[in-house]
Order: sequence, then structure tokens, then C-alpha cells
Amino acid sequence: MDKLNPTEEQIKAIIDLALAEDTGGGDITSRLLIADELTGRAAIIAKEEGVLAGGEVARLVFARVEPALKTELPIADGEKVKAGDKVISITGRLAAILEAERTALNFLSRMSGVATETARYVAQIEGTRAVIADTRKTMPGMRLLDKYAVRTGGGRNHRLHLGDAVLIKDNHLAALRAQGLSLADIVTRAKDNAPEGITIEVEVNTAAEAAEAAEAGADIVLLDNMTPEQMQQAVARLPQGVRSEASGGVNLENVHQMAQTGVDIISIGALTHSARALDFSLELET
Repeated sequence: MDKLNPTEEQIKAIIDLALAEDTGGGDITSRLLIADELTGRAAIIAKEEGVLAGGEVARLVFARVEPALKTELPIADGEKVKAGDKVISITGRLAAILEAERTALNFLSRMSGVATETARYVAQIEGTRAVIADTRKTMPGMRLLDKYAVRTGGGRNHRLHLGDAVLIKDNHLAALRAQGLSLADIVTRAKDNAPEGITIEVEVNTAAEAAEAAEAGADIVLLDNMTPEQMQQAVARLPQGVRSEASGGVNLENVHQMAQTGVDIISIGALTHSARALDFSLELET
């Protein structure tokens, strides 16, 4: 299975941590006030427009609290929702539904927020060659779900973890340059020592550095905090087959201009570290 596609077992492990954090010794309020045998039906309602992500995760939350709970998901992940849309229906013991409520909403709100923010960026670069990608700036413990949400919003995933690819960044360069190595020397060392098939990417600050890194064998050059004009100059100096990635200072106002420079990838940490949660609520149906 694709390592970026979380398995049900991986999702359950994340859910179990979240439930342990939220339920503590159990839902004392519901235990004191709601008769154990009382059953009913509830619905999770979207309170605003966005892109749905995490429906299956929310379903699994209810199942982990009580397998007998029945859930229906009328809207699939990746579909647009608007205020008032019913995204999940749950039937069963009310005490169990209430125990699972907050954890299910937390996953659904965060993941849909990430997917919605990603979709906004994807829409801004429509018609260009660029793709929108995430970074490793994810919520600890939530990386698989954060990256799934980015894909659901139409984005691409960058490295899942440090072992996925070689990415030579400014601190690597500083440490090695202090030993007398040039940029070309550093890229060559990485190429010579990397396992077969591993991508070599290097962060650069100028068009000249981009050309030097490409000539030394880099597969991707990361154009860090460059202006659109500088990006265009750097892209123009890259040989065919060497990809370019723009990063740093990207927002919804300037991302289209960046995409027009000819870069292949635009990576944005804000997709996962700053996306606003989409608003949902759980309401009992009487």
C-alpha cells in the first residue's frame, strides 16, 4: 500500500490516542444524566463552505467508542460542502455518541480545514504547470492525516519523513562549506553516497547557485525566498529534466505570480501549520 495512504490500523492508533486524551476516566456528564439504554440519532452539520476531508476518520471514531453505532456518510471526502449540509448521520446509544462527539469533530474540522486551504491555493494556480505541495510542518502525530487532507484538497505531498529524499538545506550547506566544500562538491557527495533511486534536492538562493547545483547532478533545486523575477531567472538556467521548487513567503496573493515563473512545485507550510479549522457541529435529531 502507498506509504502516504494511511491504513485503517494507523488511523485507529491515532484515534485511540485522541480518545484517551479526551475521555479520561469516561464521560461523567453523560454517565450521570443520560440513561444507558437511551438511543437516538444525531447528525454532523457543516456550518460553512469548504472541502470535506476526514469523514471516514470521524466514522472510525464513533466505531472505536462503540462498534454498534451505525454511521452514514452521504458526502465523500474531496466534495464541496456548504453551510447546513449533513455530512455524517449516527444512530445508536446517545451516551456513546456524545462521548465520541468532540474527538470526531476535531478530526473532521482540522482535516477539512487543511483540504479547504489547499483547494484555495490550487485554484489560484490553475492553468500553470506548477503544483501545490505540503511540507513536514504538520501537527505532531497527525502527519499521515494532514498529508491525506492536502491530497484531498488537490495538492501533492512532499517528503513524508527525513528518509524519503535527500534535501540539502541551508544548515547542511553551512556545516559543509565550513569544511571547505563548494555547492557542487556537496551535491556530488550526496549523489555518490545516496541509495539508488533517491531524489537529490538542494536549497539555493540565486540563479547562479541553481545552475551550479543542477550541473552537479541535483534532481530538484529549491528556490528559497526568491522574488518572482529571481525565480524566473533561475528556472531559465536549469537544464531539461531538472525540476524547480519555490518555497518561502508564499500566500494566496502572490502564489499565481510565482506559478507563472515556470516553477514545477510550490511548497507551502501554511497548508498544515496554519489552516483554519472548518466549522462543524453535532446535533441530536429529535
